[in-house]
Amino acid sequence: MDAPAAPPARILVIDDDAWILRMVTAVLEKRGYKVETAADGEAGLEKAFAMLPDLVICDVMMPRKDGWTVVKALRAQPEFAFVPVIFLSALGSDEDRIRGFKLGADDYLPKPFRFEELDLRVANAIRRRQRMEADTRSSLRAPAAEPEKPAESGVRGTLDQIGLASLLTVLEMERKSGTLTLTREHEGKPVSGKIWLARGRVVKASAEIPNGLDDAVNAQAVYALLGWGAGKFVFAATEVDVADEVKASTTHLLMEGARYLDEARRV
Repeated sequence: MDAPAAPPARILVIDDDAWILRMVTAVLEKRGYKVETAADGEAGLEKAFAMLPDLVICDVMMPRKDGWTVVKALRAQPEFAFVPVIFLSALGSDEDRIRGFKLGADDYLPKPFRFEELDLRVANAIRRRQRMEADTRSSLRAPAAEPEKPAESGVRGTLDQIGLASLLTVLEMERKSGTLTLTREHEGKPVSGKIWLARGRVVKASAEIPNGLDDAVNAQAVYALLGWGAGKFVFAATEVDVADEVKASTTHLLMEGARYLDEARRV
């Protein structure tokens, strides 16, 4: 007997331009996707939380809540860790793209755009989401390595594959204990950070700050690491017997981290 066909991916399109909503909906429904729409950011958030879509396509400049606010709110919720977001915007500068990616967007398509290109990016985003979620959860659920052996049960990857915000929310959902080590290059020199987790909760953190500044610790370290747009990470599953020095939920850390990034960008 043939396996039942997978249900069509559910896509939420948020845009205050009625013509864009109609055209994007028509293109995506023709490809077999199930599409819901919202005409502003606040209505879009309400619909996203109600339906938990497989992909969000969101305008940036909208009434009530803009696209930046929508993405920050989505990324602060663990259930949206792997839901890709594609920004559609007339703001096409490099700074706008970088801001979108730092807040957790997966792709950025400046207006005007070709519907063929949107179609292709949607398909790619959904495939990446499915593969990334399966690989990450499979790795996190692998049995722990023996003490004398390398931590093969850990997860390793790059921050352009999965951002730190998404990684922390998955670790929280899976209630994993262990250490998350991050590394990157800054002006040709290695920089690192480390986060300790106990049953999914961040209990301690440290981050090297370049240019001779003191290292950041705990919540401030997490905020600094959330700003890394590139780098490598390794999560080693192990028991963590460390007092909770952070005393904040993952949701709080992600929301505050997004606020710090916004403030730093304005400065």
